[in-house]
Amino acid sequence: MKAVGVIVEYNPFHNGHHYHITESKNETGADIAIAVMSGQFLQRGEPALVDKWHRAKMALSSGIDIVIELPYVFSTGNATHFAEGATQLLDAIQCESFAFGSEQGTIQPFLNTLSLLKKHNEEYNALIKQFVSTGLSYPQSLYMAYEKLKKLEENDYIDLAQPNNILGYHYIEAADRLNLTIKPVTIQRIQAGYHDLINTDLSIASATGIRKSLFETLNLDEIKKFVPTTTFTQLNAWCKSHNQFINWDTLWPLLRYAILRNTPEQLTQYADVTEGIEHALIKAARKSTSFSQFMTNLKSKRYTWTRLQRMITHIYTGITKETLHQFSKPSYIRLLGMTSAGQKYLSENKKSFKLPLISRVASTKDPMLQLDLRATEMYAQGLSLISQHEPNGDYQTPPIRL
Repeated sequence: MKAVGVIVEYNPFHNGHHYHITESKNETGADIAIAVMSGQFLQRGEPALVDKWHRAKMALSSGIDIVIELPYVFSTGNATHFAEGATQLLDAIQCESFAFGSEQGTIQPFLNTLSLLKKHNEEYNALIKQFVSTGLSYPQSLYMAYEKLKKLEENDYIDLAQPNNILGYHYIEAADRLNLTIKPVTIQRIQAGYHDLINTDLSIASATGIRKSLFETLNLDEIKKFVPTTTFTQLNAWCKSHNQFINWDTLWPLLRYAILRNTPEQLTQYADVTEGIEHALIKAARKSTSFSQFMTNLKSKRYTWTRLQRMITHIYTGITKETLHQFSKPSYIRLLGMTSAGQKYLSENKKSFKLPLISRVASTKDPMLQLDLRATEMYAQGLSLISQHEPNGDYQTPPIRL
């Protein structure tokens, strides 16, 4: 059986994701699709709307055949680290290719961009430092340096101002740098852009737009046309059980406590917390009554919103620099769910997998896995603030079978 891999968060799964899976299978001739999916906390430094099992069920009901978890170490990392973990896992589970959505829609410009930045690497890094020294943020400096390099050679390059192009480039760069044999494929993103709000004239909306609607109204009918029926069912079941969806505003009381219980010196020990911001974190937490107010009080030109959210994710989960930085590559494949076709693929191929397959967490004491278990526990603690229902735990939840 031939497998294509996709790198996802499904926060939540929507019609655009269904289109992406269908086109990925068609483009690659794959028999099954394997999703490596972030767990309870995501790449932009925020908790998932609903837990990983509800999101896995959405995926398995709509074209994905196997869902494996991207460990916390990578799912909360910057784009480079996120891409490294995800591509290595898809390679380890023997996917022949991986397919990502992009604004570009064709693969050659990505390969041209990779070639350009490899060829002019020293000049690229020098330009980045030059732009950072002028007061630009690091992401802005990357973009400006790239735009200047593009003028050196006449070719078709990707637009690195587009969010899906950026992630796609990091996937390709990681696979190339790690010498993985997995082949990149890209699918044109259609109708809704990454940050677009809901447009009722369309059938596809961005996950950002869907989440904004859900948090503002809690009215699932407003997003019904933009998601498969199975996604709507899962979201509806979650809402009935837990009353609302999860974001940092939901978890704010616990996050505030997690910040204020530390001294400034202790805060600097947490992953991604840079020296100098520890006093600002405490000051903002003391005078803020909500997460939104906290971020408004904390935000500055020096730190992007995403970078700040990653810091507070690690403070909330209690993950220190020392703990996080001991891991450089995945050490296992964590199975969250599968269809009958996915189960057949696993039975036929698991002996050739490059990493051990874990279906029950009690069977291993892998240190990287322990961070995933902690993340689930801290997610559940936040859930207990809004719900009387016992949340799903890693030890109590076997892989989903559809």
